[in-house]
Amino acid sequence: MQQLQGTDASFVSLETPNSPMHIGSILIYDPATAPGGFVRFKDILDFYRSRMQLSKTMRQKLVRVPFNIDYPYWIEDKDFDLEYHVRHVALPKPGDWRQLCIQAARIFSRPLDLSRPPWEFTIVEGLDNVPGIPKGCYAMVTKVHHAAIDGMSGIDLMQALHTLTADEPPPSAPDKWAPEREPNKAALFAKGYIHAWINPWRQAGVAARSIPGAYKTVRGLIRGDFDMDSAVKTPRTRFNVKISPHRVTEGRVFPLKNISAMRKLSEGAKVNDVMLTIVGGAMRKYLKAKDDLPKTTLTTMAPISVRSEGEKDTMGNQVAAMMAPLGTHIEDAAERLRYVHEQTSRSKAMTNAMGARQMSEASKVSPQLFMALGAQLYTRLGVANIMKPMMNTVVTNVPGPPVPIYSAGAQLLHMQGLLCLFDGVALGHVVQSYCAQATISFTACRQALPDPEFYSECLQDSYEDLARAAGLDLSPPQAKPAEKPAPKPRKPRKATAG
Repeated sequence: MQQLQGTDASFVSLETPNSPMHIGSILIYDPATAPGGFVRFKDILDFYRSRMQLSKTMRQKLVRVPFNIDYPYWIEDKDFDLEYHVRHVALPKPGDWRQLCIQAARIFSRPLDLSRPPWEFTIVEGLDNVPGIPKGCYAMVTKVHHAAIDGMSGIDLMQALHTLTADEPPPSAPDKWAPEREPNKAALFAKGYIHAWINPWRQAGVAARSIPGAYKTVRGLIRGDFDMDSAVKTPRTRFNVKISPHRVTEGRVFPLKNISAMRKLSEGAKVNDVMLTIVGGAMRKYLKAKDDLPKTTLTTMAPISVRSEGEKDTMGNQVAAMMAPLGTHIEDAAERLRYVHEQTSRSKAMTNAMGARQMSEASKVSPQLFMALGAQLYTRLGVANIMKPMMNTVVTNVPGPPVPIYSAGAQLLHMQGLLCLFDGVALGHVVQSYCAQATISFTACRQALPDPEFYSECLQDSYEDLARAAGLDLSPPQAKPAEKPAPKPRKPRKATAG
């Protein structure tokens, strides 16, 4: 039995019917690489069953403490049923990309059953008309509660359910997993009551350890090394409202080499600066088309992993947050990248001064009861509709594997992320890489963004603006003209008698 920490518990507290706190992805596989050239649903179940021991997430469920007096616990579920968590559907004809996105959004909008291990995978067949995807491929829409994983521990889960070759055998070590009995509620309450009395001393210890970071932050603000304008001057947009239970999702794929080449527009810029600039350009184009573009820059919250090497295979969240202006007030793409690079450098300096790890540790001593009550009141009173926003969107960067990976023998062709939303943030982005591809995908409240195809076009247009500024050739590769067949040699004429 393992207790959740503050950040993990906050995602449980924030859970509402309109705001389920799970993250996930859309993964597309080609079964042609599997033995026999096809994959049955039974094969997928058998493959997962053989690799359960490689993931701590798969068979653990939440147990709440009575009256939310303390953080919940993880226990091994004695009633675990793999076939409950892995579902199977098919798209109607023609089985195109838009249908897949609609189906994924519907699946993703439904809350998970938190009385069971908090994850679901849905296999989606019938992808017969998706550009760039061979006919006969299938997709998997994943949902895993954010209390169980962050972006980096999600990678560990991906590794547990994938192999580096199509024919890699299952683990040879025996599965030593054992279920646990439900803990006694009275004992949990008593233990939580003691923790509640001890917590002020823990908070004092965290506060004491935060003093050096606070000193560095104040000194940096006085010297002008960084500022808090991005948080103080964040404008209100149509995305900073109380959200509905309905979702939309879409995404665009770009060549990773082009994204890397765009960095030359601003010396020292990172790939993440380029991605933030593309997102900023897309939000600018979308809001301008709606006659709703603020004069000041929009701001994103960018999660930062503080997971150490020793915490690589652990559950839960080890993240801090960085505020980054998106330069939406700047029309020129190259100038916007230079602005984003400068501002993110200042934001990173401020985060480093405060101590990203210490920011994460501070969340671990927040009282569970107050978090739960605060989250419920925030939603019921519609505070997001009247409170000044701290951010306009979220952009999280999740690095993917640089080499092809396989599941049940089927090669993974495409991956894009899905993100949980909450009141006040009705649009979120996931930046993801896989092999030679870079993907920007988004999840949005359907009421705040009813036209996902148009916003997807805005992402593409923003990318092309930056590519042209970098001097990249975006014209499709010219097909080589077919070579003319060599002329057949003529047969010599036979001599005729004269």
